[in-house]
Amino acid sequence: MTRNAPPIAIESVGENPTPIWGLSNRERTRRIAAASGLATDGNGGGNGETRVIVHDAFAWDPAWLRHVAANPGLVLTMGRIPALAHVRSEAEAEAVRTSIRGDKPLAAGDMTVLAYENGPTIENKQLRKRETPFLMALFPDTVRRIERASYFGAYKGVTDILTKYLWPEWALMITRICARFGVTPNMVTAVGAVLCILATYLFAQGEYWAGMAVGLGFMVLDTVDGKLARCTITSSWWGNVFDHGIDLIHPPFWWWFWATGLVHWGLGLTPEIFESVMIAIIGGYVLQRVIEGIFMRRNHEMHIHVWRRFDSWFRLITARRNPNMVILFVSMLSGRPDFGIVGVAWWTVISCAVHAVRLLQAEIVRGRDGRLTSWLSEG
Repeated sequence: MTRNAPPIAIESVGENPTPIWGLSNRERTRRIAAASGLATDGNGGGNGETRVIVHDAFAWDPAWLRHVAANPGLVLTMGRIPALAHVRSEAEAEAVRTSIRGDKPLAAGDMTVLAYENGPTIENKQLRKRETPFLMALFPDTVRRIERASYFGAYKGVTDILTKYLWPEWALMITRICARFGVTPNMVTAVGAVLCILATYLFAQGEYWAGMAVGLGFMVLDTVDGKLARCTITSSWWGNVFDHGIDLIHPPFWWWFWATGLVHWGLGLTPEIFESVMIAIIGGYVLQRVIEGIFMRRNHEMHIHVWRRFDSWFRLITARRNPNMVILFVSMLSGRPDFGIVGVAWWTVISCAVHAVRLLQAEIVRGRDGRLTSWLSEG
């Protein structure tokens, strides 16, 4: 789309009574289209001929709509039946409608056909990753598979070890329940915020096991709110600020009050050690975030953790909240929560040093090659 062109219109063809994530398929399509900047009232496309036609019998990842909308004349098919098609004329539109309504192969003319069965890949621009997003026929017996594909399609390609391996299934179950009962992402974030504050209080009182249990609930909900927003297409500016603001601000408070709570165990740190630990943890936390921000700014918004395979692996264990909680959990198994917070301080310093070295290496490579390429986009 050019800067001054009217938005491309979206047109759904067919009827499908099967809901997904508590929404009709047509409503889901409308929300995805609106989020993608397409006209949802049928008035886009200038003369009314340039539009994206969507087959209501299929459910698909939002990435497919963005890809098809960006490529006039492209049609994505399954079993030779159009699922999404960017038509350029009324003749192409009618050919697509006829194929959909008659459930027969498309007479494509000079349209470019992308057959899903051939495993086509498109680029996830945020993660610099090539992938084949899901496309499935939507029936009552495929809803759970589609919701699962939609949910995991909304998962970050690179994240920490707990989010990746421990609770995806729990979060999927809670996300489904929330969608069914109309619970909004901001409601989930609000509940999580209460748990976050409660965990902070419990850490300050030295009630570490209770604090970690409450904190676990918060960490799971911290996954649920974002996935619920993406799956139900209800992301908002305020929701992002609310969610990411809590994520950004709360970790230093957890570590600070964990350290002060040690007095209840008779393990309080000396003033000198407390000061050193907090400088290492809080200073390292801020510096690591700054390094990540500089890397993104210098490399076209590419995250530092998707540059090389090592970076993606290191993201699993780098000194963020969840890996730090693993360190604290292990220290509690030995009955020495003081060792845990000192361990977090050391791991933060090490992680910060690794990030600083990677930023320097990236500058060297960028100066030599002109631009960095994510390993996820290779091959």
